[in-house]
Amino acid sequence: MALSAAIGQSRLADAHDAGFQAAQQALEQLGRGRTAFALVVASHVHPAQQVLAGINDSLGETPVLGFSTSAELTSQGRSQRSVAVALFASDEVEARCGWWPDFVQDSRACTFNMLKALQPQAETGEILLLVADGLSGSAEYLGQETSQAGYALAGCLAGGDVGRGRTFQMGGRQSGSGGLAAAVLSGNIVIGVGAEHGWRPVGALARLTRVQGQWVRTLDDQPANELYARLFGYPAREWAYSPLNDLVRLYPLGLHTEEDVVVRAPLRMEADGSLRMNARLPEGAIVDIMVGSQDGCLEAARQATRQALDALGPTRPRLAVLLVDVAWQALLELQPGSEVQAVSQILGQEVPVIGGYTYGQVARLGQPGPVHLFNQHIEVVLFGVKEIEVQEGVL
Repeated sequence: MALSAAIGQSRLADAHDAGFQAAQQALEQLGRGRTAFALVVASHVHPAQQVLAGINDSLGETPVLGFSTSAELTSQGRSQRSVAVALFASDEVEARCGWWPDFVQDSRACTFNMLKALQPQAETGEILLLVADGLSGSAEYLGQETSQAGYALAGCLAGGDVGRGRTFQMGGRQSGSGGLAAAVLSGNIVIGVGAEHGWRPVGALARLTRVQGQWVRTLDDQPANELYARLFGYPAREWAYSPLNDLVRLYPLGLHTEEDVVVRAPLRMEADGSLRMNARLPEGAIVDIMVGSQDGCLEAARQATRQALDALGPTRPRLAVLLVDVAWQALLELQPGSEVQAVSQILGQEVPVIGGYTYGQVARLGQPGPVHLFNQHIEVVLFGVKEIEVQEGVL
């Protein structure tokens, strides 16, 4: 058996029972195949360690990678307060996983320690999957530390609740908040990755006149909330409170570079009028406020899926993983799950889908090439078998 995948989902209130039931559902669909790897997407309301304990009780020693989210995506659409588990079955795929607890304290050292422990190898076609804390730490180090290598890479910044101030990651038999989880897949498995967004600049240019770490303090020498007040008509002080503070991610900053506009989205507006980001921005740079649309995002989902199919090559996809920016959840509130439908329009209904909303996406698009940190994007990760097996007719 080359590679097969199945998804289980549970909406039980107890976190342990939800993890166990979701894993059991996926196992029943796989039948007698050897479980090589599990990918978990769990609601942030469930304690991660309890979810993982339930999954481990079901799957035993199967390697696990997972992340928290504000809403879960499967082939059936969008859900909340649930646990979804995707299982890979194969005699020809191996996985090694882990979780490192200090990403928030020292992102560079944490990333280095992860790479030292897992040692992903480009020469043998290994795949590195990453899940980092989505609210704190310096996510740009994920790209800096991995860009020089040539292995395939995909991942996300875990989602959850900004108000609670934490997200969860799962790796191996460990989990927690503020850390970095990772998995290396090897053997008869390949991925294709695509990423796009549905936002556009509105022409409201401003200079980053004061930046401190992850905080954008002033734009054109004024607090950031003053610019948002002028553009959108709501008083500056109201941007620090709900509902505007919950919606501020819908209006990210477009960083103008020589090649393109890089999207960087705020996590929230602080009481002093500054923007809290999860990636550092260069002081003195020119930015533009950006706005998104439902139609633009759904077309972006289709484009990202086509990119991933092209990158996957001639093999057919066994599983699609959707890592979707949390801004899409708000933007598509009247069409919940429509990004799943857009992806399935390209892939067909027979390809199982799992995913969730995140605070950022990480990917190497093409090999060789740099590793990118994205905001506002949908990242589509397709899993298949290696090209040589397809050519020999082994599907």
